[in-house]
Amino acid sequence: MSIWTRIANALASLASGEALSSLFDRLRTPPERSIAFTIAVIALGAKMAKADGEVTRDEVTAFREVFHIPADAEPEAAKVFNLARQDVAGFDEYARRIGRMFPDNSEVLCDLMEGLFHIAMADGSYHPKEDDFLHRVATIFGMDDRQFRSLRARFVADAEPDPYTVLGVTLDTPLKDIQKAWRELVRNTHPDQLMARGLPEEAIKMAEKRLIAVNRAWEEISRDAA
Repeated sequence: MSIWTRIANALASLASGEALSSLFDRLRTPPERSIAFTIAVIALGAKMAKADGEVTRDEVTAFREVFHIPADAEPEAAKVFNLARQDVAGFDEYARRIGRMFPDNSEVLCDLMEGLFHIAMADGSYHPKEDDFLHRVATIFGMDDRQFRSLRARFVADAEPDPYTVLGVTLDTPLKDIQKAWRELVRNTHPDQLMARGLPEEAIKMAEKRLIAVNRAWEEISRDAA
């Protein structure tokens, strides 16, 4: 039985009445833990697409771009996605489960948040309900408001992004610390780092846009400080 078939069967059990906590307890040990994570990621992505009330084709395409699914596994993954996208209810429990799986790995959670932002922006607009959804997920993941605003500034083009927000710093942050934050963001966005974290090619291309925004923010701040 393929891993995707096992995922589909596991979520089908949840739909038939199995308690969510029981499902994740049953899948918590390797390699089942990775199945539990994949279930949660698919479900959270589907509920992100539903956050503004309608799941569009562009949002489905965006999900497939970020969360790469092998062609032969798409039917099973689609079952999981379609089941989860029926409503937004329960998204916070999926987010909590993911957060508990990676309590000391903020990079994984940041990657996931970027994927959710990518889905939110796929239809060309950013709905207040999508903002509420993403802010809640970020809070569950342990991100503070500054980290959330920094992520949002890289994706939501409703205004000229504040360079300090993009880098996750403030006007009062010393220039040397701002430079340190910039270098860390650049290092974490390097293709080798992203590939080592298992991100698909599409997500790496998306991160290249983030790198442009990060470098532009540092250039603006360092120019003004000169």
